Amino acid sequence: MTSRLGPARELALSVLFALAAVAVAPRAHADPPDAPSEGQIVPPRLLSSVAAPYPADAEGDAVVTLAVSVGVSGDVEDVRVLEGFEPFASVAVESVRGARFVPAARDGRPIAATVRFRVDFTKPPPAPEPEPEPEPEPEPEPPAGAVPTGASQAPAPRPPPTDVVVRGGRAAVGAGVAESLARAEVRQLPGAFGDPFRAIEAMPGLTPVLTGLPYFYVRGAPPGNVGYFFEGVRVPYLFHFGLGPAVVHPALIAKTDLHRGGYPAALGRYAGGIVDSQAMPPGDRLHGEGQLRLIDAGALVEAPFANGKGAALAAARYSYTAALFTLLSSDTTLDYRDYQARVSYALSDRDTVSVLGFGAYDFAAQRQTVDPNQRPIFVDPGASRESRDVTRVLFASEFHRADVRWDRTLPRGGHLRAAATLGFDRTRVESHRAATDTMTGARVELTQPLAPTVLLRTGADLVVDRYTADSLPAFSDDDDVVVRQRNIFVERVDFATGARVDAVVTAIPNTEIVPGVRFDVYGSGPARALAVDPRLTTRFFVTDRLRLIHAYGLASQAPSTPITLPGITIARLRGGLQRAVQTSAGVEVDLPSDFTATGAVFHNAFYDLNDALGTAQVELIDLERSEALLAKSRGSAYGLELGVRRKLSRRVAGLASYTLSRSMRTIDGQRILSAYDRPHVLTAALSVDLGRSWRAGTRLATYSGIPMRPGVPAFAEQRVGVPPERTPAFVRVDLRIEKRWRIGETGWISGVLEALNATLSREVTGYACQTALALPGIDSAAPRCFERVIGPVTVPSLGVEGGF
Repeated sequence: MTSRLGPARELALSVLFALAAVAVAPRAHADPPDAPSEGQIVPPRLLSSVAAPYPADAEGDAVVTLAVSVGVSGDVEDVRVLEGFEPFASVAVESVRGARFVPAARDGRPIAATVRFRVDFTKPPPAPEPEPEPEPEPEPEPPAGAVPTGASQAPAPRPPPTDVVVRGGRAAVGAGVAESLARAEVRQLPGAFGDPFRAIEAMPGLTPVLTGLPYFYVRGAPPGNVGYFFEGVRVPYLFHFGLGPAVVHPALIAKTDLHRGGYPAALGRYAGGIVDSQAMPPGDRLHGEGQLRLIDAGALVEAPFANGKGAALAAARYSYTAALFTLLSSDTTLDYRDYQARVSYALSDRDTVSVLGFGAYDFAAQRQTVDPNQRPIFVDPGASRESRDVTRVLFASEFHRADVRWDRTLPRGGHLRAAATLGFDRTRVESHRAATDTMTGARVELTQPLAPTVLLRTGADLVVDRYTADSLPAFSDDDDVVVRQRNIFVERVDFATGARVDAVVTAIPNTEIVPGVRFDVYGSGPARALAVDPRLTTRFFVTDRLRLIHAYGLASQAPSTPITLPGITIARLRGGLQRAVQTSAGVEVDLPSDFTATGAVFHNAFYDLNDALGTAQVELIDLERSEALLAKSRGSAYGLELGVRRKLSRRVAGLASYTLSRSMRTIDGQRILSAYDRPHVLTAALSVDLGRSWRAGTRLATYSGIPMRPGVPAFAEQRVGVPPERTPAFVRVDLRIEKRWRIGETGWISGVLEALNATLSREVTGYACQTALALPGIDSAAPRCFERVIGPVTVPSLGVEGGF
């Protein structure tokens, strides 16, 4: 329900709950590690053996060499294949990804490091019966064992590489409450088309606006309150228009984290969830990937230079749907493309400079025949004056980013980054008008261990956005439509600057506490606003398999539109900052057979929220009613999230997530259900290795309908049809099947058949209700309501993928 407490009191109660949780947390004692000699670097040490199962239907023996990045917490942050081929490489990566290490150390202090790690595969001999597994005692190395450099185990038959690269970067420790998806998992998820960004819809806590579209309510927060970051750089959206792919090539994305709330202090300026994605680190060998599908083609290639000190990467995707639709004589035009480029160079063992550039373009339009007396939204320049065919632009936008950064590794495992960002966003709106945003930014980030049990993370940044827009022509001097739209389409300079700090404290055995705070100043034209957002996350390691997690925080955001569009936002901080108090408590359990289960309860309270969608005042992407976009509301969301996953290194893998929630809004003193309140959201996916390099999968996605409100008669004699309380539930099934072939030592090629909404399900988005007059002495039929249906929204895909 909607909280009557203010944000400060709400957060104060949350902090008290957290302190109480610390007081009752279980205690354990751990022996301190032996201190190495002064200046010595001790590589990461594996805590337990890694069992890498021999892939089904594989042939012969194989060796896979990995670059394993281990954070100061001992968690594996990233795994890259240096040498090896499929299907062994994928199994090795997934087996090592969940391993736990004693972190590397210098002068007795934990540091982050990257170590070469070898996994040996030996084809097991046929046996009539499987022998029982021995008790967990000192045992001989398994056939597919793995030995990292510096580990205290028996050496492998071949000598492993022995170099350890000490580095900095964002550590997994203190990451807050986040769901993560790695590249290997995403590739096997049906309906995701191999895109990490699209795969986040399978995580608990997300409520879709419409099937297939990349717009979600995250724990009750509208899509405009969800932030997207790639490599620390803000981007307006993650997908191409409609059901298009991600705006970044999948091979460049190492990991995607969904922060539903209680995120680290480094992430902010959004009152909802945050999707944070990290790129693959620069490679030390020539490699590439390509994809050719019915609707688009894409490729990525990276090569080292200067004897491995530098690396250059280029990637792009191009859609030829516009030409395809023309051949089919379709009235629809859809075009998209994107690019990425990166160059990095190591100036020394501690200093690296790099430049990252990326961007995307989208255009969607529909040719229509209209009344010649009506003013068209956009007239095709090639059409004659007598032609009644016009082109209506549905969506036209682009964005570009260039990020220059300098990274320095500091003593004791610290890391310093200084970066500058340039950006350009543009969205076309009605009547040939365009809204643009030219962005400049600078940031500095510092991660530094202060003690073996304290990791400091701090930073500061400044972002300046210059908004310009084409003027809307006025029909009269006092045109109220022009006046209202100037609240959004207005030339001005906005800025946001701030600083943040948090600390990962592990002084209490089996307990991790991350207190933090953000200070942000917002400006838009002459308006100013200050936000102080404290955060607190606690993690209790009850046993080796059981963890309890609590997260509390205050999140602030400048006024926003319901859907994020490049170059468009609300000017002059109209109505003040949006604020959210985010609280959650959860549990993580490692189950047998590589299963992991999660559960969480959450409650979010919203203040001064811009949610014209949730209050049913505008339709999706409706910028004409700018006065509705400025309306403020309060609200709350609470619920239960459940999830279970099984590692893809197993022959049968999958995941399931379920969200039970309720989202409310209060506007003009009236408390209502959010227009996108969906009590039940369920996703279940299964992926099976069929043998002989065939893999098939399916995904079921279903969710409740949205609530309906009856229409209000315009006058006493009018009767209005009454719709059902909710639209019908939606159910769809996605399919994927892949056949892969190995080419040489490191090459591969596969054919993929995939379909989103293979069941051709249609979704009901609302009702159109009839009206009638109630006249004395006349018995008329009751007015009826008819479903408004979209779809079936389906995307079949047949393509070829390959890499080396």
